[in-house]
Amino acid sequence: MNIINLIKIAFKALTTNTMRAFLTMLGIIIGVASVITMLAIGQGSKKSIQSQISEMGSNMIMINPGADMRGGVRMDPSSMQTLKLDDYYDIRDEAMYVSFVSPNVSSNGQFIFGSNNYPGSINGVGPEYLDIRQLKVESGEIFSDEQIQTSAKVCVIGQTIVDNLFTNDEDPIGQVIRFNKIPFTVIGVLEAKGYNSMGMDQDEVVLAPYTTVMKRLLAITYLQGIYCSALTEDMTDQATEEITEILRTNHKLLDSDDDDFTVRSQQELSTMMSSTTDLMTILLACIAGISLVVGGIGIMNIMYVSVTERTREIGLRMSVGARSIDILSQFLIEAIIISVTGGIIGILIGVLATYLVKLIASWPVYIQTWSVILSFAVCTITGIFFGWYPARKAANLDPIDAIRYE
Repeated sequence: MNIINLIKIAFKALTTNTMRAFLTMLGIIIGVASVITMLAIGQGSKKSIQSQISEMGSNMIMINPGADMRGGVRMDPSSMQTLKLDDYYDIRDEAMYVSFVSPNVSSNGQFIFGSNNYPGSINGVGPEYLDIRQLKVESGEIFSDEQIQTSAKVCVIGQTIVDNLFTNDEDPIGQVIRFNKIPFTVIGVLEAKGYNSMGMDQDEVVLAPYTTVMKRLLAITYLQGIYCSALTEDMTDQATEEITEILRTNHKLLDSDDDDFTVRSQQELSTMMSSTTDLMTILLACIAGISLVVGGIGIMNIMYVSVTERTREIGLRMSVGARSIDILSQFLIEAIIISVTGGIIGILIGVLATYLVKLIASWPVYIQTWSVILSFAVCTITGIFFGWYPARKAANLDPIDAIRYE
C-alpha cells in the first residue's frame, strides 16, 4: 500500500471523529503556543535590558570604594572613603584605555522652587559624565571647568525635575532652585530619556559640579565613586585592568593585599543580566513544555482507544493482504497528522498571543525563528514518539483474533 493511500485513510479516520481529533490536538496546540509566547517574553526582556544597558553606555566602568561586597558583609565606614580626588586625576591623566572619566558624589534632600518641592538627589560630577552616560543638554549648557574650580552653585536638571518644579511653564534656565536651603542656578536642561526597562526614571536627575557637592553639601574630601568610559567596548577589560593597577599603586597596596575598591563594568552587568534572563527563559519554556508532554500523552491515549475500536477493521485489512508495516504506518501517520496540525495551529495562536501580550500588557517581546522551529520539531517528535507504541500494537495484532474481536 503506497503512502498516499495511507494518508487518505488516516485523514478519513480522523475526520470521522473530528471532535475527538481536535481535543487530542488541544494539548499540542496549548503546548506549542505556550512555548512560543514564553520564549518571546523571555527574549524580549533580555533584548530590552541589553538595549537599556547600551543606552547607559555599554563601555561604562564604575569604581566604588570598599572591597567587593557580594557576600553581604557590612564594611567599616573608613573603608568606604578610599577613593580620593588624586585617584580621579591619575586615572584621567594616566589611563590609556579610558576616554572619559568623572568623579561622583551625591546628596539626598528636597528641591524647592516657589511653592513647589520635589524629593530627590543631586549628583556631583564632572563635565565628561554626560559623555559616559550618553546624556545630552537640550537647552542651556553644562558647567565649565572654571565653575568646578570655584565650586559654583549651578546645576543641570532633568525633565522630571522641570515638570515638578516649574509647573507654570517657566523657562528653567536662569531660575534659582533651593536644595537643602542652598540656592542653585539652573544653567541647563537635559534631553528627556524616559523610563528604563527596570522602571527607573532616567529624567529624575540633577547634576552639579562635584566640588560644589563635596564642599557645600557633604563637607567631605573623598569620592563616593568614579565613572569611566573605555575607548571601545572591546577594550573594557584592558581599561579595567589599567584602572585597577593605578588605584592599587595610589593606595600603596601590597601584592598580598585585597583591593580596597570595586571595579564594575557594564559588560559584566550585561553578562550577568543576560544569564539571569536566559535562566528565566529556560524556566518558562520548561513549564510551557510540560503542556507538550501532556499533549503527547493525550495522543497516545486516543491512539490506544482508536486501535481498540478498530480492531475488526485492522483484522479485515490484514486478511486481504495488508502488511504489518502498512498498519503501523497508517496509525503512525494519524499521530503525526494530529501533532503537525496541532503544531501549526499552536504556532499561529502563539504568535497572536505574543502580540496581544505586547499590545495589552506593553511587555517587551521578541519572537525568534529558532523558537518556532524548535516548538514545531518537538511537537512532531512528540507525535511520533507517543504514537509509535499504539501503532506497533495494532501492527502486531493477529488477523484471526482481530476479526473475531467484539
